[in-house]
Amino acid sequence: MTLDPYYSDDLVTIYHGDSCEIGQALAVGADLLVTDPPYGNSMEYGPDVDDTPENLERLIREAIIPPLESLGRGAVTSGVANIHRYPPPKWVLCWYEPAGAGSGPWGFCTWQPVLVYGKDPYLQDGLGRRPDGRAFSGHLNHSPVPGHPCAKPEDVMRWIVERVSRPGEVILDPFMGSGTTLRAAKDLGRKAIGIELDERYCEIAVKRLGQQVLAL
Repeated sequence: MTLDPYYSDDLVTIYHGDSCEIGQALAVGADLLVTDPPYGNSMEYGPDVDDTPENLERLIREAIIPPLESLGRGAVTSGVANIHRYPPPKWVLCWYEPAGAGSGPWGFCTWQPVLVYGKDPYLQDGLGRRPDGRAFSGHLNHSPVPGHPCAKPEDVMRWIVERVSRPGEVILDPFMGSGTTLRAAKDLGRKAIGIELDERYCEIAVKRLGQQVLAL
């Protein structure tokens, strides 16, 4: 299969296409998967995205499980209501907002799960234990990226990427959206491969990747 990148620099490569069709081929060049897929709750992502529970099941089956199985390590921000839709994770990390005010069936929404698969690289490398959750302020109730309805905050995704990957590894994100995972990887000196079906979000991601890398 020959794939032409939509964008490429020293650390990041973007492909405009369907992750169900090209994701497994691109996984060959990656070390792990980190992704924030649609939640299947009828979010208005755009005309090319069918954000229904039925389509989410298909995306999990065709675009997430195959690379997870071949790579052996990954992290998925599933949303609380969708945890049961995914293969049983090795563990569940979380990011949380102590003062969250979103409404849920059991009260205010203050946390979001991160399903993790495979072994903790920090523990595997003999570097000790780290917390499996982290608090962030003011993040649960809005999208921080203009033009995208529910992008993850950059500091949240930087924590996830740093938590589950090693420096120099290649991250695959089959649902890159506006490029937050790719931006986080670039900030941390990781390489990343992103796939996105909607070209509008590819354009946003390219602009974000052109910004100056944050100092660590």
